[in-house]
Amino acid sequence: MTRVATVPEFAPRYRAGDAVRVRRAAPPGHMRTPWYIRGQAGVVERLCGTFGNPEELAYNRSGEPRQPLYRIRFGQAAVWRDYAGPERDTIDVEIYQHWLEPVEPASNPGSPAEKAPR
Repeated sequence: MTRVATVPEFAPRYRAGDAVRVRRAAPPGHMRTPWYIRGQAGVVERLCGTFGNPEELAYNRSGEPRQPLYRIRFGQAAVWRDYAGPERDTIDVEIYQHWLEPVEPASNPGSPAEKAPR
């Protein structure tokens, strides 16, 4: 019998349509989460897959356990306070699960969940 090695990975916590908030954190080291999106609330647009953690890979570590990567949709006006474009405009950012926290839909007024085209 042949054994197949398995790579440790975290199970996905979120599904398309879930409201999430990006952690507002500034840990030392190499971070892949843009500053402008930290602390912002958005909606999971899709799960992109599970990949090695780039914050670990940057230091020549294994990147394990692998992290789910999500595409999160944010309302442009919620992210950029001076945004003058249409209210329905969105920005999508790919963010790893360890940067995300769940948000109750009622407490997510900047969410494009109802406004964004799917």
